Parts: sequence; C-alpha cells; structure tokens
Amino acid sequence: MKNPEIFEQTYTDYWQKLNAFSYTMTQDKDLAQNIVQDVFIDLWERKDDLNINAIEPYLFRAVKNQIFKHYQNNRFDKTIMEDKFEDYIIDNFSTIDPEVTDLLYSLLDKLPEKRKEVLLMYKFQDMSIDQIADELGISKQTVKNQISSALKQLREGLKDLTWLAPIVFFKQNF
Repeated sequence: MKNPEIFEQTYTDYWQKLNAFSYTMTQDKDLAQNIVQDVFIDLWERKDDLNINAIEPYLFRAVKNQIFKHYQNNRFDKTIMEDKFEDYIIDNFSTIDPEVTDLLYSLLDKLPEKRKEVLLMYKFQDMSIDQIADELGISKQTVKNQISSALKQLREGLKDLTWLAPIVFFKQNF
C-alpha cells in the first residue's frame, strides 16, 4: 500500500462499494462519504505501519467501525446498525464472497420449504408479492408473512456471522 499507484487503484476499486455500504448503514449521503473518505485518509496516513493481507475485508471493517464510532459518539443504538448490516448482506446476497454465499445457503436450507420458496421468488427472481401470491395460489398476506418470517430467521442466523471478522464476508486477497 506504500505505492501511490496501488493506493489510487484501491481507492478507485473500492470507493463506490464502500460508499454504498456506508450509505446503506447511515442513510446519510454526506456522512457516508465522509466516513469512507476518513477510512482512506487513515489508510494512507498509516500505510507504513499497516500489514494488510486482504484489503477488501480491512476496508469494510474499517468503514463499519467508523460508522459505529460515529453513532456511539452520538449515543445511537448500535442494534439498529447491526440490523442494517444484516439487511445489506441479505439484499446483496449475489455479490458477496462465495464462502458467505455458502453460509447463507445453509441458513436458507434451514427455512421451511414454502417459506424458502417465497423468499427465493421475492429476493432472487425479483417477483412482486402479487406475482408470488398468484403463482403459488396463496394470499398476499401469507406471502408477506412468509417473507417477513424468512428474513427474520436469516437475520437471526446472521447475527452470529456479523461479528466474525469481516474477512468471512468480504474475503478477497489484495
């Protein structure tokens, strides 16, 4: 990371992903950008002292920590941030590291069959609640209940994963 070209490439490669992640958690465009900027400034300032094996997990963990620090300083309930992080993982399922995808598939396999089917249709086939209800011959309310229950079950399963080193979530060698 001591090389300015590598740093610049890292910035180019990760700025947008980190900013999207930060915004998802904060819902504040300026705050999200400031946090990501602070992470990159810190990375550059500490480039001689850091020994990073995998840059992506490091950056995501740094952004997440900065967000928590910001809200902690402002006496914000951290559980809200944890839920947003889990939502981000669920909503961005297809773009996440294959190891996490495997873990999520194992959580999906634990869902009751009908609940799993409804969730997959909703999240991965981008079907509307109306379309799912029509296709499966069930009420819209049942579809909503199944989606809600499935997401709740996945979130519960992800709670343990959330605090594992983000290397598990965003593992990629630099």
